[in-house]
Amino acid sequence: MASPVSGAALVTVLALIASLAALFSGVSAPLVCVTLVTALLPLLLTLWLRCLRRRDCGTERRVCVLVLGDVGRSPRMQYHALSLSKHGFNVTFVGFVDSKPHQDVLREERIRIVPITEVKSVGVGPKLLTYVTKVTVQCLQLLSVLLRMELQSYVLLQNPPGLPSIAVAWFVCVLRGSRFIIDWHNYGYTIMALSHGWRHPVVRLAKWYEHFFGPLAAHHLCVTTAMKDDLQRNWGIKATTVYDRPASIFRETPVKLQHELFMRLAHIYPQFQHRGCDGDAEAEKTIFSVRDLTDDSVTLRAERPALLLSSTSWTEDEDFSILLSALEDYEGLVSGGASLPSLVCVITGKGPQKEHYRKLIDALHFQHVKICTPWLEPEDYPLLLGAADLGVCLHKSSSGLDLPMKVVDMFGCCLPVCAVHFHCLHELVKHEENGLIFADSQELAEQLKSLLSEFPASTGRLGLFRKNLRTSRGRCWDDNWDQNVLPLITAASR
Repeated sequence: MASPVSGAALVTVLALIASLAALFSGVSAPLVCVTLVTALLPLLLTLWLRCLRRRDCGTERRVCVLVLGDVGRSPRMQYHALSLSKHGFNVTFVGFVDSKPHQDVLREERIRIVPITEVKSVGVGPKLLTYVTKVTVQCLQLLSVLLRMELQSYVLLQNPPGLPSIAVAWFVCVLRGSRFIIDWHNYGYTIMALSHGWRHPVVRLAKWYEHFFGPLAAHHLCVTTAMKDDLQRNWGIKATTVYDRPASIFRETPVKLQHELFMRLAHIYPQFQHRGCDGDAEAEKTIFSVRDLTDDSVTLRAERPALLLSSTSWTEDEDFSILLSALEDYEGLVSGGASLPSLVCVITGKGPQKEHYRKLIDALHFQHVKICTPWLEPEDYPLLLGAADLGVCLHKSSSGLDLPMKVVDMFGCCLPVCAVHFHCLHELVKHEENGLIFADSQELAEQLKSLLSEFPASTGRLGLFRKNLRTSRGRCWDDNWDQNVLPLITAASR
């Protein structure tokens, strides 16, 4: 039988109602509590009856993977879903479907994607009221989706974003007897503080919310040892560190596949087009590669530009003005006669600040540096990483406790990286071993100059970093997951 709502759970819900009431300045707290209890009572009774249903056969092999974000832009949760399916679990993957997930997820028969709709803020009224309205509507939508699906043995939730998904997922797990697991990627309130400031009421609410509901999960995963220590020290949470590892699709791209990718991109982005005037009808050319049509051989052009790649979600925790300023310095060096290659800088991703930075990019007039901002298909992104010469990471963790997944993927492709410094980055990027760490745009410009001074030769520091990455490739995601997550789930099911 699914466990009914315990007395402790009801007390927790009532405590939540009372705490939220205190946030409404100028409104009687008892009145708010009475209103909320009256509104929630029919729902609670319905849920109580629903949770008394007998658990049907096979429930122990069902897992709900939940992310209150875009499924296609949540690689770690996609990897969780694939790993679960490989071990015989039926996965219900719940999230926004704004971008196409990877083909492996779409093809897997044991994975069923259940889309939810992102709730937009109401454009009128006080900001606090519109935010509360948005959270309330999203909460009701999640309740509806989670309670209509088959009984699940586990609910695995990504945090952040965790408002309101942590509370809703925990509540549903209590009602239905499922085990609740949180995978901590970061803290949501620290991300909100980037745009609102630490003293904003919504940020303080989000911090209280995560501290209150986070420890209620049965099991916890996290992405770094630093976060594991912080969760234990400040939250009383014992978490298992599961480092991100590259999936098997991230590897160096053979030259022929590079050319095919460059040709596809050249049809859309002029930065990849060859603009020579040699009129050779027996060759198919991009700015990087040449395919001889007589024998179908492909070579990289000796005079090609260097391919610089960065990926981003265009949010406040990535300051791309640092990269643009460094590229301005690099342009000045090449224009001044420095022996450096031209650059094609590809910045991939979607996000709220993309248009802001596109306007800044459009205002630049470089001769030796070309910038494009494509959105790549899931199958093309690892191919481009595997074809690039150098990666740049501008992710600066809001909490200082998470690591950029983009760098993990780059390292899977043996792509050296220049990454902006923050606390705990050393758990991933080893300075002067697999990449370089910089503090500002001037230091990044100097690193670009140093690493590309011998391009395209494989000697020098850039070649050394790539060689180190090839020889130090650790366990893949599957091995890492099998060792750290599978025992946790199988032990909990006994």
